[in-house]
Amino acid sequence: MRVLVIDDDKNIGESLKWLLEESGHKVMISMTGKGALETIQRNEFDLTFLDVMLPDINGLDVLNDLLVKQPELKVVMISGHADLDTAVKATKLGAFDFFEKPLNPEKILLEVKKLEEQKRITAERDELKELLDYEYRIIGKSEEIEALRDQIRRAAPSSGRILIFGENGSGKELVAREIHASSLRYQKPFIQLNCAAIPRELVESELFGHEKGAFTGAHKTRPGMIEQAEGGTLLLDEIGDMAVETQAKLLRVLEEEAFYRVGGTAKRKFDVRIISATNKDLGEAIQNGEFRQDLFYRLNVIPVHVPPLRQRKEDIKVLAEHFMKNYCQKNGKKRKTLSKEAVAQLLCYPWPGNVRELRNVIERLVIMSRGSDVGANDVSDVLNIDEKSRQNSSVQTYSDLSLREQLNHYEKQLLQRIFERYQGNVSRMATALQTDRANLHRKLQKYGLK
Repeated sequence: MRVLVIDDDKNIGESLKWLLEESGHKVMISMTGKGALETIQRNEFDLTFLDVMLPDINGLDVLNDLLVKQPELKVVMISGHADLDTAVKATKLGAFDFFEKPLNPEKILLEVKKLEEQKRITAERDELKELLDYEYRIIGKSEEIEALRDQIRRAAPSSGRILIFGENGSGKELVAREIHASSLRYQKPFIQLNCAAIPRELVESELFGHEKGAFTGAHKTRPGMIEQAEGGTLLLDEIGDMAVETQAKLLRVLEEEAFYRVGGTAKRKFDVRIISATNKDLGEAIQNGEFRQDLFYRLNVIPVHVPPLRQRKEDIKVLAEHFMKNYCQKNGKKRKTLSKEAVAQLLCYPWPGNVRELRNVIERLVIMSRGSDVGANDVSDVLNIDEKSRQNSSVQTYSDLSLREQLNHYEKQLLQRIFERYQGNVSRMATALQTDRANLHRKLQKYGLK
């Protein structure tokens, strides 16, 4: 650690310096309060030993100024004329500890070791928190993402229910988390229920909770996710997969802002913001009788649309570099970089699995690629792109062709891959690309794909 010793007794200063440097710490000495304040203005410290009696400024005044300049600094007061009143004042001002002279070397080393361990644990905690925040951050600089951020900024502070639309893997959960983090409920829980991942017969129990003996296997009372999210936000993910009978109960709960646990008779009020998300066309589901129109209106107060990755190509490189840094840290790897050829491969790929697929691909590249530079061959192997396609998408296409020629090249390459994936089935290709068949036929004829 970086340590500052402030004492007008030269022998004490030199003794502490020798003792702490023997343990691997970096130590500076100041013999006056004014000199200490000048030193701390130019340097960052982790720990300070501060004498109460200094020749120019009272040690308690120096303590106060030190903590104003560096609030995280740990200050240990030392004094040859210690009394309880001074120790109490020092503690109230923010001193970490108080030692009497003559100083006990073993006690000092023990205290320093405790501080060092505390600093290490704090650093690890902050690093883990940063990684967690890093993972849940919305990344991108495209117009689509900026528009999405603007929607979040405007919608988050309100209490209105939000319905998030987007394809699988596009980042609907991230948007919900960002809305919660930007809302007035940010200090309260964020709870998520995936309606598609839980058996239909268990969704009600998960959502509303159950009383002991309510059904076979209910050995004890269990609060549901609405109760767990009290004061915060509940995300109903893949709401389009919720059973119609559960939809009816959810509608009643939203209207009354109260619910009953399964098997319970006590009516429970709640204060929870509901955010829903779906990858389905709920309009079509309503027409097919698979989703209640009245529930749709209750949930869809503020609609938010998350664009698929193929509609924001300029974010692919930014996202890839973000994931690469993250997974290098997580896997204890040295920092890796993507070559221009590798980026070209990523840009040409259609990303049917959206951001989730890109994240998984980058994680695989971090783990499996050799060396610090990730090349086009590495990406081709992971994406199963053949050698001919890889050569066609090499970086020279970027520098040698006009914009129209490059766009035509990318379009042909994309259509070639989709053509092969769906074995020439034009209907399935049109659905995957979200275009009409007539337009797709013209494109296939243009590029000679049969």
